[in-house]
Amino acid sequence: MSEAQKMDMTLADMMAQLGVQARRAARQLTTASTAQKNTALQEAANELRADAANILAANGEDMTLAEAQNVGKARLDRIMLDEARLEGIAQALEAIIRLDDPVGQSMAHWQVDSGLDITRVRVPLGVIGVIYESRPNVTADAAALCLKAGNAVILRGSSEIQNSARLIHGCFARALKTAGLDENCVQIVDTPDRAAVGMMLAGLDGNIDVIVPRGGKGLVGRVQEEARVPVFAHLDGVCHVYVHENASLDMAREVLLNAKMRRTGICGAAETLLVDKACADTHLAPLITALMDADCAVRGDEAAQKADSRVSAASEDDWYEEYLDAVIAVKTVSGMDAAVDHIAQYGSGHTEAIITDDGQAAEDFLNRVDSAIVMHNASTQFADGGEFGMGAEIGIATGRFHARGPVGLEQLTSFKYAVRGQGQTRPK
Repeated sequence: MSEAQKMDMTLADMMAQLGVQARRAARQLTTASTAQKNTALQEAANELRADAANILAANGEDMTLAEAQNVGKARLDRIMLDEARLEGIAQALEAIIRLDDPVGQSMAHWQVDSGLDITRVRVPLGVIGVIYESRPNVTADAAALCLKAGNAVILRGSSEIQNSARLIHGCFARALKTAGLDENCVQIVDTPDRAAVGMMLAGLDGNIDVIVPRGGKGLVGRVQEEARVPVFAHLDGVCHVYVHENASLDMAREVLLNAKMRRTGICGAAETLLVDKACADTHLAPLITALMDADCAVRGDEAAQKADSRVSAASEDDWYEEYLDAVIAVKTVSGMDAAVDHIAQYGSGHTEAIITDDGQAAEDFLNRVDSAIVMHNASTQFADGGEFGMGAEIGIATGRFHARGPVGLEQLTSFKYAVRGQGQTRPK
């Protein structure tokens, strides 16, 4: 569509056209070969590298605008691209190439007494709408995952990454053309008008099958409240690290610091530390000291305040808080039952970790905690599709239907039943 044609269209017309084009492209993708999809992904990675200077310049414009709006350090970190991060995006596309194509895979196969031969087969979901904030890399990650899983995608990034996202999308458009695929397999909503989001949530006349939001509570909350199509998302990332009575102090310190401080602005960052009262005398003060020495503010219960006078009192709200900053809440708990109960009451169902040398206690925790991701002796910041060997992820889902945890290739497919017979009819 030419720029002149776009100018003559209303927003509603433009969004409706995106939906129609995406549905048409999705039908083509159902028969695209793995080789063809992989060619498109490799060409996209090549285009990202070839256009790196322009993408980084566009990202510089986005950063300048964001700094002028005083969005804060954590958000600026999510917006920022540099040569290393851009190369990481290209490498993520190449990692997806190496993953098995889920489309057409047989999930189960059996025969029944009537002689019918039945296969449950993976198929694409169709058209996926991705609405995201702050992270220009999502433009590439979402496009690549949807494409490999045989889905068309409509991308709507926030205005603060509009320049970066536009150029990254351009790399995919050129790559799709080179691979002989419809350029509308990956489309971008190139307008800051927020009304476009509402139109996507309404489903674009039945042309969007699933919505995936990536962003803050305001965005995700709106999507979950207004969407008229299924949503893969999590609202909060209130992640816990539970230091069990049989935890090694050195391991607890190392894992905790990584879980909290590696990157404080991601959804897998630990927000609450639970320390078993049985080891509080030996573990609580050193862990608090380590956090504070790393410039992390600590809000704690009475025991935490006694352990270190620099700890400020935690309120009830702190146990629910997703700080996304160098702040953590600390509480002592009376054993496994109390830790599990605390997580059930205050957690968001995202990621929880136990630190312990007791294998049975670890299994108890992994079995009883009802979160999308549960870990033993590992940082919560491993809550990531790439770290799970799934390639880039489109997001983390905490719902219980279809997709839960990292949403990768398999989670972007559904299934159908292929039934083969030899003229069977069902008896009256």
